[in-house]
Amino acid sequence: MTALATSDASSPCGSGADQDVAAAPRADCIADSAGGLTFDVTDPGGEGAAYLLLRRRDAASADEDVRLPLSPAADGRLRAALPSSVELAEGRWNAYAEVGGGTPRRLAPGVNDLRSLVDRAPSGARGHIAVRIPYATKQGNLSVRSWLRAPHAEIGELRIADTEVTVQGRVYGVALTGAAYAEASRRAEPERIERYELSADGAEFSFALRCDVLADSGPGPWDLWLRPVGQSEPPIRLARLLDDIPDKKQIFTYPAVRLDTAAHGPLEAGPYYTNDNDLSVRIREANAIED
Repeated sequence: MTALATSDASSPCGSGADQDVAAAPRADCIADSAGGLTFDVTDPGGEGAAYLLLRRRDAASADEDVRLPLSPAADGRLRAALPSSVELAEGRWNAYAEVGGGTPRRLAPGVNDLRSLVDRAPSGARGHIAVRIPYATKQGNLSVRSWLRAPHAEIGELRIADTEVTVQGRVYGVALTGAAYAEASRRAEPERIERYELSADGAEFSFALRCDVLADSGPGPWDLWLRPVGQSEPPIRLARLLDDIPDKKQIFTYPAVRLDTAAHGPLEAGPYYTNDNDLSVRIREANAIED
């Protein structure tokens, strides 16, 4: 899966870096447990119909834009709602205010109330998981990180003991069968796979992997997957999405295990989250610079 940058890129709506952020309209965001968002926006000025515009970075065309009507709310603000029933493709979406058909203006982040996202446990009845987390970009603009996974394998606790990593999780949108298993695939050689037997209880699962076995192939990341019905169906990428943290790579860090290998010398190994919050295992030279 391609990593998405956290910085703003130029777009037809204007550059986030060039905009006067202090003068930009601001939006407070409230998230609900179903995956919806409510935006309360300060008066963006101008006359005519007002919309909150969401534009996905690297979108092929403006046809993918999502326009939400802004209606009068309390304290002279305008309110827009993004219900969970409105599909938002996976990626990073820049937020704008558009008034009277004029040039959209980037929104600045206000207060984000994301309490409903903490320890969120969807029913999975819809067959997919929709996650939307508003956040401030490096330039001080408002964006929304969106995930849409069908089905989804959510990571819970990770335990590290010696060279073994035990992974616990829960699957949504599909039932685990007796043929289910987990696998690690070497990113540089996707055909190189290590399989792991699951311990399962309903939708809950766990498995253990050994970093020293993965290290036999030398430095390089391994991506972790779940095959809930065996090899007859596509694998599901293991990820941690159901909370209020849009970028976990620098937040959830785990100790590295040192391995002295005969073929590759001293290595370090351990789990980490990618820029998309997917779970992988990093094998690298000991004391290597963080990637």
